[in-house]
Amino acid sequence: MKSVAFFTNKGGVGKTTLTCNLAAFLASQKKKKILIVDADPQTNATQYMFEDNVLEEIYDKKTAFTIYTMARPLSQGKGYSKSHEYRRSTNFGVDVLLGDPRLALIEDVLAADWNTSGVRGIRTTYMFRKFLLECGNYDYVFFDMGPSLGSINRAVLIGCDHFIIPLSTDIFSIRATENISTWIKEWKSRLALQLSSLDAPEETEVSDLEFRLQLLGYVNQQYTAKKDSSGERRAVKAYEKILAEVPAAVENGFTSSINNGKKNLNLKLGAIPNLHSLVPMSQNSRKPIFDLKSSDGIVGAHFTKVREAFDLYESIAENFIANIEQLP
Repeated sequence: MKSVAFFTNKGGVGKTTLTCNLAAFLASQKKKKILIVDADPQTNATQYMFEDNVLEEIYDKKTAFTIYTMARPLSQGKGYSKSHEYRRSTNFGVDVLLGDPRLALIEDVLAADWNTSGVRGIRTTYMFRKFLLECGNYDYVFFDMGPSLGSINRAVLIGCDHFIIPLSTDIFSIRATENISTWIKEWKSRLALQLSSLDAPEETEVSDLEFRLQLLGYVNQQYTAKKDSSGERRAVKAYEKILAEVPAAVENGFTSSINNGKKNLNLKLGAIPNLHSLVPMSQNSRKPIFDLKSSDGIVGAHFTKVREAFDLYESIAENFIANIEQLP
């Protein structure tokens, strides 16, 4: 099993759409068994993949087993959750640990424990690593995350093997990659000091305390593209300069410091231009973009766009698999 966080500290980049659609493609076309963990208190992934009756269980009745149900015992000092329950998203073909707005309530607990040395601090910091140790029957566990560098996201990233950066095509996303690199290096250094001061690591109840987070790649998104004379879709000139700056920014920020100098990876997993009305259609039907049909409102030229979306996600999925098989 490999765990992958989809993360950037900039909002509105299409992170949830990428996470859910890539997972659905890998599940349906590559026959991978996937669990999505909705670790964003905004619960966008959960709302995307499930009908209103499930959302009612979360928001109104508060009867569903969610990520908050899993995290709450530890935040109360009662130890790690002894059970986990997942929901099947039939349309996306994946299992889901449902999101919950109440997850935000443990942000302060995680932050306080991070600043406290000793077993308690390590136990909460490694909350998601402990969870992942119970997920061995999946090929991949994907984390959808909110756009912050807060304590919940820190715990997710420390727990995961890899992360992917969804980048909207603007200068702000490029600057965001610099922040991510700086903070991850700081977390890694701080964590090493905390672990070195532990007298009895076994008391954390986490059998694997290695920090192994590496960048799996990035996906450029939300740019306008047009077909050139050869029929290939390319970014229009207004976006070309920004797209040209991305590889160097990512390479400089992550290859030497986080990916241990590994340079033979193609970190550009792919690019997804603005898909316009296909995204709200996908959200309304709660189906992957590449699987939309006439019954979902697809008409005329939309069919061509859906086929193009399939090709885009196929390319990203193949690059994803190629990279994840190279990294430890």
